[in-house]
Amino acid sequence: MKKTILFVIDSLECAGAEKSLVTLLGLLDYTKYEVDLMMFGHGGGLEEFVPRDVNILPPLTYTEFSNLSIKKALFFSLKNFEFRKFASRINYSTSIRINKYKNSEKARIYWQSVSSVIEENPKEYDIAISYAQGVPTFYVAEKIKAKKKLAWVNVSYRLNEKDKKFQEYFYNNIDRIVAVSDSTRKIFLETFPVYNKKTTVLYDIVNPDLIFQMAEQNKGFNDGFNGLKILTIGRLDYQKGYDIALEACKLMKEKGMNFRWYVLGKGKLQKDIEDYIKINKLANHFILLGTTGNPYPYIKKADIYVQTSKFEGFGLAIAEARILNTPVVTTRFDAVYNQMIDNKNGLVVNMDGKSVSEGIIKLVKNKRLRTSIVKYLQIEKKGNTEDINKFYQLIG
Repeated sequence: MKKTILFVIDSLECAGAEKSLVTLLGLLDYTKYEVDLMMFGHGGGLEEFVPRDVNILPPLTYTEFSNLSIKKALFFSLKNFEFRKFASRINYSTSIRINKYKNSEKARIYWQSVSSVIEENPKEYDIAISYAQGVPTFYVAEKIKAKKKLAWVNVSYRLNEKDKKFQEYFYNNIDRIVAVSDSTRKIFLETFPVYNKKTTVLYDIVNPDLIFQMAEQNKGFNDGFNGLKILTIGRLDYQKGYDIALEACKLMKEKGMNFRWYVLGKGKLQKDIEDYIKINKLANHFILLGTTGNPYPYIKKADIYVQTSKFEGFGLAIAEARILNTPVVTTRFDAVYNQMIDNKNGLVVNMDGKSVSEGIIKLVKNKRLRTSIVKYLQIEKKGNTEDINKFYQLIG
């Protein structure tokens, strides 16, 4: 008889954890496992790459309710006597508007506001997996029946005392905690040393064959620009360090360089970034492309991949750039040395715009260094699909 597995994740927008999950799902043996996938947000660009063997569960009724306009939500509540749902939604929305919260704080406030009106999944699973910290972990811990529960930690994040105490309740109901790098595990255990024995490491699984195949599916850049092409991939939020990228872009423009810095991503900082671009006259240099389910043609055609993150659990986009032999310039975030060797497979620089711009210029002007980095990339080990066996060991 097949074992039943449930994966829970926020959505399948084009981001690191999401790409990691899609890769993992593509490697599973479906003769042995029956897999359900639950998401809090549907319609993400990576959904088309989910294997057909995976059963994507319909949206939760609260998710559908929260997507209604306020007017329609009020009408629905009055018609169906769902006053608690409406009150929960208003409570969360009001809190978020009034205060500037970190992601961990938003997750806590969301769950405190709406957990009592979110329905449980009635099915009992052999294994339930939260593939992201925050709301997916809260849901698996509190709303899912399973013989074994696992929670992924794929961001190196530090919590304040209030969030730490709140999250302890949920991690107490998790059997195994899985960090995506050694540094992520270390930082997690600084906050939660009590979970040392049940926290392990499993790197994001990267499948080179899939990436090579997808890199040939379209041409990527289509604006006819023939100068230096720089690429960054990531949500438009604080973690990804776009203030650093914009400062570096401005400095490079002032030096008269012929370049375009393309960004694949969307997020809450989009307007701030657009305002900075306009004020500093960077419209021809810093190009927001939105999102795509297939970033690999862009990575392949880029001259340099740049990661300006302030913290990462692993840095999956860097791994993908390395697979496609695209030189990398990256900031020195916590987990960076899990895969980067400075001056070997790319450059690791300080976390400021000046250092990033200098790293990019160094790669452009020092052709010998660039050639040696590309040669190193061509021969270094590609991917880690063999780690699917470690996943099987984890789920038993």
